[in-house]
Formats: sequence, C-alpha cells, structure tokens
Amino acid sequence: MLRIYHVTGTRGTRVIWLCEELGIEYEVTKIDFSPEFRARDDWRELSPLGKVPLMTDGDMVMYESGAMMQYIMDRYAPGKLAPAVDSDDYAEYLQWMWFGEATLCRPMGEIVNHRREFPGDNAIPAITEEMANRSVACLQVLADHLQGRDFLLGDTFSAADIMIGYAFLIADMVLAERIPAGLADYRARLESRPAFAKACSL
Repeated sequence: MLRIYHVTGTRGTRVIWLCEELGIEYEVTKIDFSPEFRARDDWRELSPLGKVPLMTDGDMVMYESGAMMQYIMDRYAPGKLAPAVDSDDYAEYLQWMWFGEATLCRPMGEIVNHRREFPGDNAIPAITEEMANRSVACLQVLADHLQGRDFLLGDTFSAADIMIGYAFLIADMVLAERIPAGLADYRARLESRPAFAKACSL
C-alpha cells in the first residue's frame, strides 16, 4: 500500500487529493516538521534534503510530489485524470502539470523560504516583492487561460488541476489580496470537491 509521509498544508496534499479522487488506498504518516526531525540521519536516508512529502510503495521511495502523482496515475490508474497521449489536449495537460510546480509554486516557495531564513525585520523586502510580482504574473496567466473554462482542459477535471489547485494554499500565505479575482470561480470549483476537503483535513 502507498504510504505518504505528510505535514498538513505541504505538497503531500496534492498526492492525498489525487488518491482520494482516484479511490486508491493509501496510508498517511504524519511527521514532525521541526528542523531537528528533518535533519535526523534516519529521515535524511529517505529524504536527502529532509523535505516532505515522502512516499513509499513497498521498497520504492519518492520525495517529489509531482513525480509521485505521475507514478500513482501510471501504475494504479492508467487512463484516469489525464488525456490520452495521442489526444489534442495532452501537450496542454503536460504544460500545466509542470507549470504548477516549476513556474507557479517556485517564486511563492522562495518567499516562504526567505521568511523562514530571515524572519521578522531581517527579511529583505526587495526580494520578497520581486518573488510576489512573479507569482502574481503567473496567476494572471492562469486567470487569462481559464476565461470561459471550468477547468484547465475545459470541462474536464484532470490531475493538472490538482497540481495548480495546491498552489492556492501557498498563495494564501504569501500573496493574500493580490490573487487575481478572476480565479475565484475556478478555485471554488476545486475546493468544493470532497477529495480536496479530505486532503486538506489530513
């Protein structure tokens, strides 16, 4: 069975959300997110950078959330929550899957990391503002794309919506009122899904 090592609000939310949407059995092991735990030798043997989530499937170990999603879909739910490789939507699906982490979450994650390393008055406003501006630009691209669409691929919910949907949780922490208003309906559709609610409760 899949085991997901998780801390509430982190990227493991994506993996749990996906499992819930697909009806795949999994177990969640909550871990201590303290720097002390994440620096422990036994944890670093599993997750070399000390990060979460971490997923195991028997002897298999993974520590990248997007890769976990692809593994689950390919191994346990082929053909579900993704368009066929030979379909017209496949390239766009892949682009949004990568955009969700590599482009959208990256600058927001840098804000989180900067504030962690330089708390309070030690933060450098120019750095966080630059990253916030990049994040808002990404969100506006997303808002423009979603005009007239319920989901990223039109009427069809896909794993790409999970990748993007998680980003709103980070945006709430670092951008607040700067999230484009044009994303409100899309976000509401995602957050109304029972699988999303379950993932956020763990």
